[in-house]
Amino acid sequence: MPLVAAMCWLTTSAYAQATYTLPQLIELAQEQHPRIRAAREGVNAAGAAVETARALPNPEFEVLRGSQRARLPGAPEGPVSTVALTQRLDLPPQRAARIGAASAGLDAEQAQLRLSRQELIRAVKLHYHELLRREAESDAAQQDLDLLNDIRDRVKLKVSTGESPRYDAIKAEAEALNAQKAAQSAQLRVELARAALKNSVGNVLPDDFTLAAEDMLEHELPQLPTLRELEEQVLQRNAGMTRARALTTRGREQLALERALRLPSVSVKAAVDQQPDIRSSRIGVNLTIPLWDQRRGPIGEASAQLARLRHEEDQARFDLRQQLREAYQRYQISRNSVAALETGIVAQSQAALRVAEAAYRFGERGILDYLDAQRAWRNARNELIAARFEMRTALADIETLNGN
Repeated sequence: MPLVAAMCWLTTSAYAQATYTLPQLIELAQEQHPRIRAAREGVNAAGAAVETARALPNPEFEVLRGSQRARLPGAPEGPVSTVALTQRLDLPPQRAARIGAASAGLDAEQAQLRLSRQELIRAVKLHYHELLRREAESDAAQQDLDLLNDIRDRVKLKVSTGESPRYDAIKAEAEALNAQKAAQSAQLRVELARAALKNSVGNVLPDDFTLAAEDMLEHELPQLPTLRELEEQVLQRNAGMTRARALTTRGREQLALERALRLPSVSVKAAVDQQPDIRSSRIGVNLTIPLWDQRRGPIGEASAQLARLRHEEDQARFDLRQQLREAYQRYQISRNSVAALETGIVAQSQAALRVAEAAYRFGERGILDYLDAQRAWRNARNELIAARFEMRTALADIETLNGN
């Protein structure tokens, strides 16, 4: 009995693991996707660069040995040696600019990690809702196929008994064939959406995974603030904007570093000379004078790079505003469409279908009227499915831009 219970538990666990909610898919993607791993390594490298920038120059130790021979009578002879220690000074302007540039680089890589994570989450959300949409379309297409096959069989029966003309059978057969083609296309789109979702998560999902569908009801959607308030939030919280600002800061610090490198480099040197009859010590300063190379080239390059980064930051701010406005408008339009379809169009087309079906059964209307009503209801239902997907897509874009 314990073995049977354990096997049942394992089977239940394996089945449960094959059904995923959206938060589970997002967690899997953040743990397994190579893009996130690469971004984490970028942060590690930038952190190491900060440590490098903070490091002090190493001292230089020098030992010289030789011999002294007398060239004049009475001069001492014997071994001689020199021991010297040189320490280059890390000037405060250069050190501060170097650390500032490295710290801004770390901020940029951390923002890039956030940006990669947000883009990955957005991709998972879009493909998740895309798969839900395609599955809903496939289920609807299969229901349409079953219904039209049933209508075709009933029409054929009426044609065989002489109650309906042969044209009705031809029309019903054509509608059934179209429904069969639509069902096959819908199933193919389901498979493509499954592959896209699996790829966005990181190819760690089993082949037979299923989704725990979420309700896409309008009352469950968050209430968004006004566009102006949302724009202020996005400009402060967006990872791409944070990265652009960090890159501009790094460019500014790099320019300050290049200018500071024009200062003379200073080293302190101490030495002890040991001669056969004399022991002497010295201490002094080694100064490199920037006479010929005044770093005009590196300073000009850093200045142009800073100007380019400032322009890119302005462009990123402009693009961010445009993307937010577009997503906000798409969300409002699709939300209104969903409300109109749910409360009016779909219900009306469904009521019209019931009337047409009843009229067809009682012989008051022909097959063409019934099929037209069927087509109008299917179009309204498919529009509702597409509008719900568009609403979720726009909401995912807004959440991504807002740093969620």
